[in-house]
Amino acid sequence: MAEPLKDLYNETFIREFGEKVKGVHPSFSTESFIGEVIDEHWDERKLKERIRHISITLGKHLPSDYQEALDILYRLDKDCEGFRYLFFPDFVEVHGLNKKDWPLSLDALERFTARSSSEFAIRAFIMLDPVLMIEKMKEWTNHDDEHVRRLASEGCRPRLPWGQALPMFKSDPAPVLELLENLKNDPSLYVRKSVANNLNDIAKDHPKTVIETAKRWHESGEPNTIWIIRRGCRTLVRQADPEVLSLFGYTDILNNSNIIINAFIRNEPDSIFIGETSELHFGFLVQEKNSVKLRIEYAIDFVKANQKTSRKIFLLADRDFSDGEGVERVRIHNWKDLTTRRHYMGIHRISLLVNGVEVAETQVKLNDG
Repeated sequence: MAEPLKDLYNETFIREFGEKVKGVHPSFSTESFIGEVIDEHWDERKLKERIRHISITLGKHLPSDYQEALDILYRLDKDCEGFRYLFFPDFVEVHGLNKKDWPLSLDALERFTARSSSEFAIRAFIMLDPVLMIEKMKEWTNHDDEHVRRLASEGCRPRLPWGQALPMFKSDPAPVLELLENLKNDPSLYVRKSVANNLNDIAKDHPKTVIETAKRWHESGEPNTIWIIRRGCRTLVRQADPEVLSLFGYTDILNNSNIIINAFIRNEPDSIFIGETSELHFGFLVQEKNSVKLRIEYAIDFVKANQKTSRKIFLLADRDFSDGEGVERVRIHNWKDLTTRRHYMGIHRISLLVNGVEVAETQVKLNDG
């Protein structure tokens, strides 16, 4: 079993960091710092709780003057790179939210993001003054460092995983979309991934707005921009939104159902226990003079604890198919419980989808193991 992420913060790491601080700030007491960080509640703290606890404790052991404390961190941050040093920007969030300190804090977040990421810490500042922060982040979209440009996008994502939600941008994404205009053709893949994820976040609350943006951006023909909108509209593609499917060249199966014939899907065996695997046999024949672009998926309507169902879609293929091309495939599906999905006994409906249109269906009886 993989080591929990929170265990990256162990006594060895805390000691190594303490020695780094002491190297630039001799009055720093490494042993006292370790003793307060690894306290009686340490083992029960989760990842983000450990990060926050380190930030708070570090503030107690550095000078009370915020500028002096940052100067100490600046003298050692070149040797503090990677995920484990997320407490550097978190330190800024904890100790630098006073409005008079914002110039220092925003400079610090800009600097620290290059070696870990300020995408979480920046959100506390956005919550306090979204108008000011969007203007600052627009400046960052023109920064030479790709990490800072990424922060401009990632920091204002309305639904950033692990991050504080930004309700003002969930309600009105216009300021975010205006910022993303500056990054829609960014040369950095690292930045483009963030822009695409931001669009995908917005699409969950404002699909029509994202579709309009995608259509407009698509007109540029720029490969980098096309890549962004294709990835940024992935949720809309999975939902088989007709406008989005058309935008990306998928064939209209809904209004041309005779393109797909002899479609089938069956599950073998048709009754299994939770934790087992089954074989999904599926196939179809393409009947069209020209090649067609198809997204082939299967959907399972999982039975929940309350006996209602929740649909999950799994991708099988996404490519061009030629006239007369026949497909017959087998996919192994694992019915084992996951951290993100628990299985319940009952009849589970399984559908074969072509560009979002159901062309065949079957079912499996899931028994309690």
